[in-house]
Amino acid sequence: MQDVREALMQGRNSTGKLVQRPLSPHLQVYKPQISSTLSIFHRISGVALAGGAVLLSLWLTAAATSPHAFALAQSLVDSIVGMLVLIGFTLALFYHFCNGIRHLLWDVGYGFDLPTMHRTGAIVLAASAGLTIVVWIIGLVVL
Repeated sequence: MQDVREALMQGRNSTGKLVQRPLSPHLQVYKPQISSTLSIFHRISGVALAGGAVLLSLWLTAAATSPHAFALAQSLVDSIVGMLVLIGFTLALFYHFCNGIRHLLWDVGYGFDLPTMHRTGAIVLAASAGLTIVVWIIGLVVL
């Protein structure tokens, strides 16, 4: 054995034969499931929200700095890429919000059985998409 990690990877199967096992089960071991996928997306949406907060801060700073800086920032926001970033930010916001409510329900002990977990996961996805669409329709019609 070269180091202690190899010793930790030694195990025996049900027949007693010595086998190599992974140190920590990872994506190559488990098939993606809705709960693990939604958990990963929850973390990604949190990072996206942090990045969006930085962009919002830059936009507000440009608004407070000068009319020229604000015009430049606003032209970036009004571009196709800017609109896609805003739509993505809105989707991340609603997904993180809806999945956060799902986690709060888990904290009080509701929704741990698999059928409920799958149902609430689908509800989170549908609610996130629906809320994003509604907000953007209202925003584009009213503004």
